Amino acid sequence: MINRLPIDHSLTQADDAYIPPELIELTHQLVTPKQFEQLCAKYSELRLELTSTGELIAMTGTGGETGRSNADLTYQLRAWTRIDGRGVCFDSSTMFALPNNARRSPDASWIRRERWDSLTLHQKRRFVPVCPDFVAELRSPSDRLRVPFDKMSEYIANGASLGWLIDPSTRRVYVYRPHEDVLVFENPETVSGEPLLPGFTLNLSEMW
Repeated sequence: MINRLPIDHSLTQADDAYIPPELIELTHQLVTPKQFEQLCAKYSELRLELTSTGELIAMTGTGGETGRSNADLTYQLRAWTRIDGRGVCFDSSTMFALPNNARRSPDASWIRRERWDSLTLHQKRRFVPVCPDFVAELRSPSDRLRVPFDKMSEYIANGASLGWLIDPSTRRVYVYRPHEDVLVFENPETVSGEPLLPGFTLNLSEMW
């Protein structure tokens, strides 16, 4: 079953999943991209992100079920990428510096090879200064639904051509594309990456 949601062009501030005591003070002030890089190096055990307005977001590690689903998602995307050869895929540890100055690390992502090859070695070794062509996010049990919705809209607004928000708790997949309503798949067995990712079909049986 497929439902449609209207496009939401408004982005709201994301909620913090968890902020350790050492970082609480920083939630009351703006953080620059340079400061953010230093924080990522200092608090490498946390998953940090930065909104376009300079708000710091800190998240703890995922639980076992989310981690298992994330591993399966990355594995399937990586296997297809190696065969297809037209792009490069990344796991959840990769940070992207988006055009709106946000710093985001989607659970899985893919970039066309020509875009990746156009970057310098220095750029490839740091936070990648582009928005991926494809992004996938897994909603964890602690996420408020508005937060991943806003992130997906942000990816599309910054240049992504395809985005998947996978919600294991409701067995729904939200498919985002530029200038189109959001498609909502109810309890699908698979979801297709066509036409951006020709031949890639994500099997969701291990995620439900």
